[in-house]
Amino acid sequence: MVKPEGVWVVAACFNEEAVIEAFIERVLQVPGVNRLVLIDDGSRDATVARIRHWMAQRQNRDGQAPVTLLELTRNFGKEAAMLAGLDHAQGQCAAAVLIDSDLQHPPELIESMVQAWRDGAEVVTAVRDDQDQESRLKVASASWFYRVFNKVVDSIQLQEGAGDFRLLDAGVLEAFTRLRESSRFSKGLLPWTGYRSIEVPYQRVTRSSGQSSWSPLQLFSYAFDGIFSFSVLPLRVWTGIGIVVSLVSLIYAKYIAIRTMVTGVEMPGYASLLVAVLFLGGIQLIGIGVLGEYIGRIYVEAKDRPHYFIRAVHNS
Repeated sequence: MVKPEGVWVVAACFNEEAVIEAFIERVLQVPGVNRLVLIDDGSRDATVARIRHWMAQRQNRDGQAPVTLLELTRNFGKEAAMLAGLDHAQGQCAAAVLIDSDLQHPPELIESMVQAWRDGAEVVTAVRDDQDQESRLKVASASWFYRVFNKVVDSIQLQEGAGDFRLLDAGVLEAFTRLRESSRFSKGLLPWTGYRSIEVPYQRVTRSSGQSSWSPLQLFSYAFDGIFSFSVLPLRVWTGIGIVVSLVSLIYAKYIAIRTMVTGVEMPGYASLLVAVLFLGGIQLIGIGVLGEYIGRIYVEAKDRPHYFIRAVHNS
């Protein structure tokens, strides 16, 4: 059996026509990179056309272009696109680097990550430093998420500022691609595997062009996916709330009974009754919603659908 060699770079693309050619050029200039695997996640712009045009030009000029394009049939989401790229690379490379294609992750850092891997690291994680050029609101919300996640999850701890920009050794890559759950949260799945990781700091810059495909609502949903994928604490919290509300109700019922026996029967007010009904109804609906989040994930897992479908593989 031939031992896989070389470092492959895996990048998901969605509506990145404005920067994709510059991204390809910068990645291929990094020493030690043997191949770039691009995964088009159902782009609605000319991303695929730009990539194929670049590949044709480079091949005509140099006779080769170490780029592979996986064209998915539709937009399956970033997590599914990254998994498609890693599935393709698994068994063919000695290490794979996950990176965003919008140039907010500096490709030049890959050289330092490869060196750390050659020095023995199994996972190399790029961590944003304090000079992050994103908006204050985005930085603050991300920091809040990391703190909440680490409070409610016992099995793993997330490094604040760590994202999807990572290098994975071939052994880690094989283990990671075996995790086929539908609600994927790679930031948590990689630490969960338990492989040794070192951190490399970097400064994330603002997007040079275009807009992020992640809306605030999608980011909020992704954060909930991460928490619900690794913790059952929300269920336990609502169990505790139910117990507390029940105890308070029993205490109040005893108070009403004693007061009635002492002072006689009184007509209760509608306002207090309505407030109690609405409060308890709201508590029940929130608890049902939390339970529904877990049941929904069980439903999706039970269907066991593929994470993605590939329309075409374009090789140079």
